[in-house]
Parts: sequence; structure tokens; C-alpha cells
Amino acid sequence: MARSELHQIHRFNAWQVWPGSYDNPPLGKHYPFPECPGLDIDRTTPIASMGSCFAREIRKRLIGHGYNYIQEEGHHPASVHASAAWERTYNTFTMRQIFEYTFGSFEPDVRWWISPETTTVQDPFRRLILYDSLGEAKADFNRHLVHSRAALTKARVIILTLGLTEIWEDRLDKTVICLPSGPYVNEGGDMDRYRFRVSRYPENLGNLEAIYKILRDHNPGCKLLITVSPVHLWATFRTDLDVISASCNSKSTLRAVADEFVSNHEDVFYFPAYEMATIQWTVMGKSPFEGGKENFHIKDEAVDHIMEQFFNFYTRK
Repeated sequence: MARSELHQIHRFNAWQVWPGSYDNPPLGKHYPFPECPGLDIDRTTPIASMGSCFAREIRKRLIGHGYNYIQEEGHHPASVHASAAWERTYNTFTMRQIFEYTFGSFEPDVRWWISPETTTVQDPFRRLILYDSLGEAKADFNRHLVHSRAALTKARVIILTLGLTEIWEDRLDKTVICLPSGPYVNEGGDMDRYRFRVSRYPENLGNLEAIYKILRDHNPGCKLLITVSPVHLWATFRTDLDVISASCNSKSTLRAVADEFVSNHEDVFYFPAYEMATIQWTVMGKSPFEGGKENFHIKDEAVDHIMEQFFNFYTRK
């Protein structure tokens, strides 16, 4: 039990007090996590995941350690980031749209972008997935739906990695595209119907609740594990904030959303990857970030440490 001079009558578990405070043990290799996380995983548990760049690192290490990570559409380049060819999903809106289109309720006004010069067909809702023709795009997406449904219904644990709150929204039907990028944008495609904005706490919580409801309808035994990506924004589209403040706003908002979402459901859990990278790692005197041109990413050593804690928390040997 831990104690302090200020709260002499109180007794706290070691994970309830700041490491190294007063006469309490300093932070060591293991993150001070509650003793009963409530989620058990072994190497037979079917696990799926989606999210941003950090989700790709989780995927890589689960596969590398021999866990039953769901790999649909292994032939598709976009599946390297997740359990199906969802590509990278940076916000809760695009995650919700994946669940909606997988189970039949996502019908945007503009489904495909046709690049003005090359006529390349681009999927606005999945980052940089390109086709030579509209027929090829539709056929591949129909195949994708089968794999997406398989991944989301076979999983017994789905890991969602929340990335940022900045979105690009269709002004008319309110769908959210992945990013304004790729050949359609570079070749001067019409972007007038889309607007940039910062999403806020209630709507991000609403997106997660919508995902939860869809999952309960189609895979009621599945549990959700929520993380916040420790990868910071490389750039912000905001003109009222610097990139560091914008990144902090995204992460803080999503961390608060995750906290309430987890507290609302007994079968939803939070894994503190963000705290391990940005606080634990720095308290240990180490920088969690890569050097060089991608210094907003988390270095492999820090990711390995985070996943070691994951295995210690949740998995049975």
C-alpha cells in the first residue's frame, strides 16, 4: 500500500499514487496498472484492430508474437494497417462509417472521386486506395465488404486506436472523408463541398456509442479495447492554433471521450498506450519519439515497451 504525509489516514494501492512521490517506489519498467484489468486474452483469442499509424504497430507485434490476429484481405496493400483493407483511420467518424458500410447503412452522396486528368478512381473514405476504372473500384469494394464483415464478426476483441479530432466533412450529407489528398486533390478535383473543422467531445463520444450499438447487434460477444494513439499530428489544418497545441487538443479530447465511453460499458476497456509513451517513457528519462523527418512517430523501442505492458496486462501465457 502507498501513503503520503498529506493523507496519513488514507491507504492507496501503488497504482493510485504518482510513482516516486514521498516515500513511494519510483516508476520502474512496469506501468502501474490496476491489478484486475477485466480483460483476458490468449493466443487463440481472435483479435481485430483499426486506427491510425500506431494501430499498424499493434498489428505487427500481435502477429509477431503469435497471437490470433485477424488478417482479412491479406493480398490488399491497405490491409497492412488493420484487420481488413480499411487503410488508416484517423478519427472516430471514419471508424463509425466503416461499421456502417460493413453492415449496410452508409450511403454517401459522392461515393467515388474521379481524378480530372488521369481519370484515376479514388475512394474518398479510405486513404489512397486507387483504381483504374469505376467497375474495378465497385467490384473490389464489394469483395472488401465480405472481408470487413468477416473481420468484425469473427473478432472477440477489437482494438480501436483513436488518433485526432480534425476532420474534413461533406457540407451536404455530413459524411467524413479520410483526408484531402491523392490524385483527385492533386489534379484539381472539386473540393468545394467539403469543409475542414475540429470535431468536439459530444460527437466523438456519439460515434463510439454508435459503433458499440452496431457491434452489439452483429457481434454481441465481442469486447472493445480503446487506445489513444501517441503519434502526434505532423501538421494541423487549423489556423488558430500551432501544431503542438492542436495535437494536444486532439489527444486530450479523445482521452476524455475514451474515459467516459469505457465507464459506460462493462465490456469496453482502456489501454493507456498514450500515457506510457508520453509520460511513463519520459519519466524514465527516455524520448519516445523518432528522430529525423518523422519525429512525430513513436520509436520502435517505445512501441515494444508498450506492447510488453499489453501482454503483461491482458494475456495468459
